Amino acid sequence: MTTPSPATPAGVLRVAAQPLRGDAHDYDGLLDLVGDARFVLLGEATHGTHEFYEERARITRRLIEEKGFHAVAVEADWPDAYRVNRYVRGQGEDADADAALAGFRRFPNWMWRNTDVSRFVEWLRGHNDAAQARGKAGRTVGFYGLDLYSMFTSIGEVLRYLAQVDPQAAAQARARYACFDHYCEDSQHYGYTANIDLSASCEQGVIDQLHQMQQLAIDYMRRDGAGDAEDAFFYAQQNARLVRNAEEYYRTMFRGRIASWNLRDSHMAETLDALARHLARDGEPAKIVVWEHNSHIGDARATEVGELGEWNVGELARKAYDGQTRLIGFTTYDGWVTAASEWDGPAEHKQVRPAIAGSCEALLHEVGIPRFVLPLRDDGPARTVLVQRRLERAIGVIYLPQTERQSHYFTARMARQFDAVIHIDGTTAVRPLDRGGGRHGDEPPETYPTGI
Repeated sequence: MTTPSPATPAGVLRVAAQPLRGDAHDYDGLLDLVGDARFVLLGEATHGTHEFYEERARITRRLIEEKGFHAVAVEADWPDAYRVNRYVRGQGEDADADAALAGFRRFPNWMWRNTDVSRFVEWLRGHNDAAQARGKAGRTVGFYGLDLYSMFTSIGEVLRYLAQVDPQAAAQARARYACFDHYCEDSQHYGYTANIDLSASCEQGVIDQLHQMQQLAIDYMRRDGAGDAEDAFFYAQQNARLVRNAEEYYRTMFRGRIASWNLRDSHMAETLDALARHLARDGEPAKIVVWEHNSHIGDARATEVGELGEWNVGELARKAYDGQTRLIGFTTYDGWVTAASEWDGPAEHKQVRPAIAGSCEALLHEVGIPRFVLPLRDDGPARTVLVQRRLERAIGVIYLPQTERQSHYFTARMARQFDAVIHIDGTTAVRPLDRGGGRHGDEPPETYPTGI
């Protein structure tokens, strides 16, 4: 490709771009941009690209080792991710990372049951083992899920916890949650029937259950008697909070995309905030890395969907932690991706079409550097170029190249959406640990209804 003229938009971006060469200093500039921020949100333009997982892992390792970050929070169900959390902290019975990731069974399990995540989980376990050997077990790095699709699994986890610390309360909780029993763990059916008044809402019961657990927190931790009693209660409480929020989400899901999207991202932001409070120690605030799709971690106010009333985790985090949050987007021009063609469809190896002319991705392609970081936080020529409204691509767990423009593009002001963007011009598909797309049915697939 011809080097762009410095007078062109691509030439301006080329001057500001920091090439990634695969060496230890690749992300020095990005870590300088992070500074003392407590929350670094790392995105992805697709849910099935190897390089996005690989580079997020490289950045996260440096944030943990050089900036003292305490946790990784991902776009995944709370109970499934907590099984991984136990493994990386030397708890539980799983023998290796692949076993610890076995909780991710539902479509699309390749989001987390893939070779890149498995390698990172093993690295995190090794890092924590070394920390424990040095006597720093209290600050091992955890792995947590932020999403809310695991309503029935979380109900089971609440009941399991209460059966251990308060059998009488467990019976009461079972009676409250019995409202869901005749839906056969079909969250969508519950939401549909409750929304159109074909059945009674379970709303009050799940609210009462969460409030009761919050009121008895100290008593439950005292009764537990285990060394990790605080963590055990936090895990159970978050499951109860998830059930409350998921119940509302499924009732709202049939009223429109904006309402259900906002409930989901509000839950993820609320979980991130609760996690930050839980992980704070002796006056030292927690520092957390987040892995989610660009559509969740980029500031929604800079996009056309934000103008329609949607908000997301990136916007909410910026508002809640002003100046302490960095939003890092990822883009690609073309390549290959792991994705499905329909809900509950098998994982496919799909070719990503070259980006549409005039889009952000096409402009970044014209820069002529295969991989680079582009800082956008400070005013300057590069920010001026990308503050203009352009098309931007988002591929979720479904990729429909035949309807590329309608299905996968929206308009955004990238320089307001992110503090930096990492562009990898040609990308490859993530490698699932399992064939196909995971167990189907039961609760809705992760990322329902939008694919991201």
